Amino acid sequence: MEASLSLLEEHLSCPVCCDIFSNPVVLKCSHSFCEECLRKYWKDMEMFLCPVCRKECSSEEPSRSLALKSLCESFQRGSEKEKGREDNCQLHGEKLKLFCLNDKQPICVVCHTSKKHKGHDCYPIEEAVPELKSEIKAPLQNNLNKMTTAKLDHENCVEHLMVQAQLGEEQIRGVFKKFYQFLEEEEAARIAALKKEQQLKYEVMRERTEMLTKNISMLSETIGVIKTDMETDDITFLQNYEAILIRADCTPPDTSAKDEMGPGAFIDMAKHVGCLTFKVWDSLIKIVDYNPVTMDPNTVSTRLILTDDLTTVTCCEEKQSLPDNPERFNVGVLGSEGFNKGKHYWDVEVGDSDNWSLGVAKESIVRKKLVKLVPQSGLWSIRYISGKYKAGVKSRTEIKVDERPRVIRVHLDCDKGELTFWDPTKGTTLYTFNDTFTEKVFPYFSIGSLKSPLHLCKRPLTKVTVN
Repeated sequence: MEASLSLLEEHLSCPVCCDIFSNPVVLKCSHSFCEECLRKYWKDMEMFLCPVCRKECSSEEPSRSLALKSLCESFQRGSEKEKGREDNCQLHGEKLKLFCLNDKQPICVVCHTSKKHKGHDCYPIEEAVPELKSEIKAPLQNNLNKMTTAKLDHENCVEHLMVQAQLGEEQIRGVFKKFYQFLEEEEAARIAALKKEQQLKYEVMRERTEMLTKNISMLSETIGVIKTDMETDDITFLQNYEAILIRADCTPPDTSAKDEMGPGAFIDMAKHVGCLTFKVWDSLIKIVDYNPVTMDPNTVSTRLILTDDLTTVTCCEEKQSLPDNPERFNVGVLGSEGFNKGKHYWDVEVGDSDNWSLGVAKESIVRKKLVKLVPQSGLWSIRYISGKYKAGVKSRTEIKVDERPRVIRVHLDCDKGELTFWDPTKGTTLYTFNDTFTEKVFPYFSIGSLKSPLHLCKRPLTKVTVN
């Protein structure tokens, strides 16, 4: 029945406004429209066309369709009656005035007194509707608020991502600029050394060349004189023979370039270009900073600040605006690299800080809330607070220290299951944990004092000497 009504309503609808015809008119092409809709459609047209088939029409052409108008009015009256019937109870024919909360349906007064709705919570419709609408709107609004908050969080994450990329690019460019500058200076210095040796040895060779030129000139002159003396008659030649012979013996000695030059006359190419790549790399070590551990900015808590080189952490008074990503710690910061085998150590300069914690944390440690500084929580550490050193165990074992160290060495032996804290200056052990590390562990740092930051110390690289 409903499908039939819907189909009928479709046939009784104006193609322009899509509502039931109002004062319908029909064109010669048999298409019908509301009179007002057709006039509005033709308002700015020079040539009148049918809105459906686009056939040309005249302004006097539309004729009223009384039969269609009557049909449309009958349909509308029927629809109003149907709507009125919908407002009545189908069982009792009474007007629906109550809403049953238990069955979630409108009911009449008779239904309310029937067995079916006995003991049910029922309210007048005018009271129930606002409450029910609010009940629907509240979770939707709540979901909208959550999604809006999530969108803002994502926008902040995008902004943080862009800042990270920009900062990272600046740091990378800075490091490579330093390398470029070093390589340019190294290139210039080595070329200058080559040119200097070239100039020195060139001067020696030039002086020898000038000497040889002078000797050649003198010898040529002597040869010319002797040649003139030898062109005389035989008696005169023999009479002057002894003098000619003496003059001929004045030829400069050691005229061989090989004998004159001696060793080391040419540039020592092996010194300048031999193993050049390795020599430059060996020199580059002098300007390279090496830290066995760097801190991970994606894990740093909002109460800490890292330096750009990720080697120093400082406590701050104001909470930092950072994304709440899964890796971020509630307190502290982790190293960027975890370990599950081998031996590793790193030195931390604690300076004058009067509140710090150092150690290692397992990868699966809870990060979004405060945890106890004990191995059961996945954290092996020592702490300095209120002038005392304490080991992170249940009993809060106090560590006796004769003199306050400014640098703490953390030594991790994953294979033996040992974590040792040293005073590298005196070579004394502060505390050792013995445990089994079943998963990857990461260096852990925390500071709660504004007095002094925690700083990862550089480790010298082994310099290879080339003879």
